[in-house]
Amino acid sequence: MWTDTTRRQYQRDHLKYASDLTNEEWDVLCPALPGAYRRGRPREVELRSVVAAIFYVLEGGCAWRMLPDSFPPRTTV
Repeated sequence: MWTDTTRRQYQRDHLKYASDLTNEEWDVLCPALPGAYRRGRPREVELRSVVAAIFYVLEGGCAWRMLPDSFPPRTTV
């Protein structure tokens, strides 16, 4: 059952999309992702926006072609 504490903890009204990660959630997920390589081209897209786009598609159940323009290109994601 939802209590006032848990309701505040999991509230997502302040995020742009409901599938976006909070800073606390990103801090947990970030160490599990690969770091930047020293050789080769540097990253042009932030990894957090790529993860947010993947979560948007998974949670929304939409096609990759319907990814909003606020995310990186679908070919990058």
